[in-house]
Amino acid sequence: MFTILYFVFVRFLKISNDIPHPAVYLLLGIVLWNYFIEVTTGSVAAIVGKSDLLRKINFPKYVIVLAGSLSALINLLFNFVVIAVFMIFNHVHLTTSALLIFPLIAELFVVSIGVAFILSALFVRLRDVTYIWDIIVQAGFYATPILYLLSRPGLPEIFKKLSILNPLAQIIQDARYVLVTKQSITISQIYGGDKIIWLIPIGLSLLIVIIGGAYFRSQSKYFAEEV
Repeated sequence: MFTILYFVFVRFLKISNDIPHPAVYLLLGIVLWNYFIEVTTGSVAAIVGKSDLLRKINFPKYVIVLAGSLSALINLLFNFVVIAVFMIFNHVHLTTSALLIFPLIAELFVVSIGVAFILSALFVRLRDVTYIWDIIVQAGFYATPILYLLSRPGLPEIFKKLSILNPLAQIIQDARYVLVTKQSITISQIYGGDKIIWLIPIGLSLLIVIIGGAYFRSQSKYFAEEV
């Protein structure tokens, strides 16, 4: 998928020619997005898929969703090895700011597990959730600045300001900033010195995991009966 997107959007359409290391820039965005998709899509049917186990053993139900998230996290770490190889061949120079990738991955984990809790609990009663979520993630892929630059001429300012408030967009752009190039547009550059705005994506991530955890816990006592 990366190869196709790279040749179409970087080589042919040349949408990333204005930024250094476009291959690494694109790959990093795809890898982080795919982690979110792996966690959330994999969690949709996680509870229903363990229906036999739920009826036989009494254990914390969140373990099922958490196990899938940790498995995806291991895959993410292996993908970062591939990114490291690309960075070496593209002569990307790291600075001490690269260490900020760890809190960004933690934020990505938080928002992903929050959505995963909501989807897995909803799917127990509403089996059409999987189709709805597929549509949402397809739209989200293009709404998130993965294939295009936020600095692209003609991009409406209101779109930049709204899209960067999306936790996934904020994480991806910040990750590119600390690992690939300082030309990556971040929330601090769009909103300037308004530090309160910087807290909105982080606050949304925490809110999602709190709501997701609370909803999952409230519904988990009915899982064995409904699956």
